[in-house]
Amino acid sequence: MPHSTINRLIVNSPYDEPTRHWHYDHRTRLFDLREGRRPAGYLVASEDSRTFDDPGTFVEIPLVNRIRPRVNKWREAGWPGVSAVTRRLLHYWTDREEFENRRFFFCQLEAIETLIWLVESPVEDRGGIDVPSDGGDFQRVCAKMATGSGKTLVMAMLIAWQVLNRVDRRRDTRFARNVLVVAPGLTVKSRLAVLEPFHPENYYEAFRIVPSALLDKLRQGRVVVRNWHALNWESDEQVAKRRSVDKRGVRSDEAYVRDVLGEMSRARGLLVVNDEAHHAWRTHGATKVRGVAKAQIDEATKWVGGLDRIHRARRVLRCYDFSATPFAPSGGRSSEEALFGWIVSDFGLNDAIEAGLVKTPRVVVRDDAGPDPTTYKSRLYHIYNDPDVKADLNRRAKANEPLPDLVVNGYHLLGYDWQETAKTWREAGMPAPPTMITVANRTETAARVKYAFDEGRIPVPALCDPERTLHIDSYVLRKAEAEAEAAASGTAKPGPSNAKERAELLRRQVDTVGRPGEPGEQIQNVISVGMLSEGWDAKTVTHIMGLRAFASQLLCEQVVGRGLRRTAYEVNPETGLFDPEHVNVFGVPFTFLPHEQEDAVPEPPQPKTAVHPLTDRAQYEITWPNVVRINRSLRPRLVVDWDAVEPLRIDVQRMANVAELAPVVDGKPDVTKVETINLQKLLGGKREQTIVFEVAARLLEQAEREWTGSPSILLAQLVRLVEEFVRSDRLQLEPPMFAQGRRKRRLVVTLSMERVVQHILQSIRQENAEVLTPVFDPDRPIGSTGDMATWYTGKPCGLTTRSHVNYCVYDSAWEESDAYVLDQSPLVEAWVKNDHLGFEVFYVHRGVVRKYRPDFLVRLASGETLVLEVKGRVRESDPVKRKYMDEWCKAVNAHGGFGRWRHEVSRGPGKVHGILKTGG
Repeated sequence: MPHSTINRLIVNSPYDEPTRHWHYDHRTRLFDLREGRRPAGYLVASEDSRTFDDPGTFVEIPLVNRIRPRVNKWREAGWPGVSAVTRRLLHYWTDREEFENRRFFFCQLEAIETLIWLVESPVEDRGGIDVPSDGGDFQRVCAKMATGSGKTLVMAMLIAWQVLNRVDRRRDTRFARNVLVVAPGLTVKSRLAVLEPFHPENYYEAFRIVPSALLDKLRQGRVVVRNWHALNWESDEQVAKRRSVDKRGVRSDEAYVRDVLGEMSRARGLLVVNDEAHHAWRTHGATKVRGVAKAQIDEATKWVGGLDRIHRARRVLRCYDFSATPFAPSGGRSSEEALFGWIVSDFGLNDAIEAGLVKTPRVVVRDDAGPDPTTYKSRLYHIYNDPDVKADLNRRAKANEPLPDLVVNGYHLLGYDWQETAKTWREAGMPAPPTMITVANRTETAARVKYAFDEGRIPVPALCDPERTLHIDSYVLRKAEAEAEAAASGTAKPGPSNAKERAELLRRQVDTVGRPGEPGEQIQNVISVGMLSEGWDAKTVTHIMGLRAFASQLLCEQVVGRGLRRTAYEVNPETGLFDPEHVNVFGVPFTFLPHEQEDAVPEPPQPKTAVHPLTDRAQYEITWPNVVRINRSLRPRLVVDWDAVEPLRIDVQRMANVAELAPVVDGKPDVTKVETINLQKLLGGKREQTIVFEVAARLLEQAEREWTGSPSILLAQLVRLVEEFVRSDRLQLEPPMFAQGRRKRRLVVTLSMERVVQHILQSIRQENAEVLTPVFDPDRPIGSTGDMATWYTGKPCGLTTRSHVNYCVYDSAWEESDAYVLDQSPLVEAWVKNDHLGFEVFYVHRGVVRKYRPDFLVRLASGETLVLEVKGRVRESDPVKRKYMDEWCKAVNAHGGFGRWRHEVSRGPGKVHGILKTGG
């Protein structure tokens, strides 16, 4: 019967086949504990996934579900058909007395048994089982195992089974004694070194994978672990493009194998083991795949193509793939991934959660700020999708620029919960602190998060220690890995040793977060770009903040998977099960997302017009300075006329003070079992003067570089201005009833501090700036109409004659009329519609940084450049945009290197004539 509450999420022993599983009933919105094992498969979004509580659609993995009962029957019969060596290993691995203190998990045993069954079981038992090919000339077999379920141990068992059988039966070509293990990066390669039998910490001895009497025989085999970069090779086209003196052609397969395999280069009939095998997929010659970065395509091409070369030269006996998420890009119109067809064993994330093998992820299900109006879910559920957040995090911002309020709000809640967790860990005598990880969308966002913590803008002091914060930039990590790889191979170029030492220290810290006695032991705050690399297995992760888009459920699982490693594996003697451990997650939408139906019939495309610059119209090119910010010099005495300043309106109902987190079961949050984070306890008791001083201190940090006087005098003036603003009617809380409570008002100012700071700062700058100096984008200081890439539109558009761009796309009949005037007027030398050009001006409205894109750029016959806006209905933000545009023109004109600029607004059809003649 359905359960209104779940007393325990962990319902299965990690050492036995699952006998029960949680099932979510969408109609009753309750969980049902069902008897029997969950079928192999995965969940995708329903056809109409726009409902706030999408149950998802289950997609079966038929091959696994056919194999499972046969392997069970084979096991119960005593593994008929296997060799003496294999039988000895199987008896040894399943001996409960032999492994009383640390038995193998059921999922590990099932995975290795399935791989053995496919090779050694009687042929008649495998009738009708056909493992699909990946399109290559050697066989691939995949074991799908959830992150944290111990697949490295299964790899060790696989290698032991193969090597010991080949040593014992030298003519049996079903087995191999030479094994190539391929890793997706240096971190994973380092971890997989334990698969080498002679490694001092090898798993065969550490976990007693083989009886001690068989260790010498195991060492007659060879295991080589390579980073996928070692498989790199040059095509004919790449060789032809070389600019170096070296003009040798493509290496032969024979030479390639010698380089890659080294001491194992003469071996034939190799066994290949791919870890994190979802990186190794066949591109079938494609150089572009929708939604996939070129670097990923290159990696897949080199990885699989390298194995093809090894197979041609030495023959690959079989390739075993291991991955928690064995999906590859489908190549279709959607960004949905396609599951590997050669999966033979599956133990997914839900199975791992119910067996207690991993931490249970808990996601935000409710807060007191009001839900997202389209999904009815907490805005903290997928923070990046908030319109203000997405726009802000997708710009090239400086590190010291404030984060969006919703992001800061989320860190308040998550940081407070981390603080309570840290206190509990200290009292329990844990040597390492709990770890919070942030997964950001771009380098600039990660830098802003790091700056916010370093400068105490996230008010959790214990979490703001720079010495215990690790900022992982993917570029820096790749460089560190490449340098370490070069040093190990003896190909390192001469260079500063201290730089290499820093890179190595960074990599060591990344690899050892939370490990006692290691460089990363005391790291408690990890800020990364994109996502942390596979193999990153810090067990101390308790909190995750996602600040990026999540285009698929696969990506959600990969990101959350970085925080699922357990800290303890002791069975509770009363229940016979593991006790739960949790990881709290903000911003990662751990549910089912829309996907494209394979059987859907696409509608025919509408006719499109190609819009692009014309090479024979270079005389009409318009250029502009790419201004990323404007530095100001402030006058000595600061004055603000608050009556003339637009009010800062804060919607209190969209601000979270309380958040409820629920554990994820069967891919859905269990809303009947929640824990609460309440900021009132943390922030409600702050005095008003303390808050005023905090706002003034942050203002000082940003305004000090624009001030030539004494910092103490500046701070005193800022404190006065903050007090005036906070107590004035320029700070408006909505609904108005909230403005009456002083305690609530203080809390709102604290949670919206960055918006308050930006609002006051811009008010000060508008009235007190004496000198304006533009700062240009260092990567693209000058923009040009010639830089526009070809794009296509179905909107109405008309041909141009005096524009560098062939068409003007119309957003209204009024725009069409003004465009005609610009194209015909003798006062205009050149003009262009500002569409896909990249001309934009940053402005701040309601404390949020936004982008203003005017409608037209016009070079007048007088030599002046006109920025023209066609404006009908006036919006609240329009006066603010105009102020910033005027300031932009003043700064550029003061610079003097880009001619004269001005900005005008056409407020009605035909008004553009007067603007061109008189300047407004």
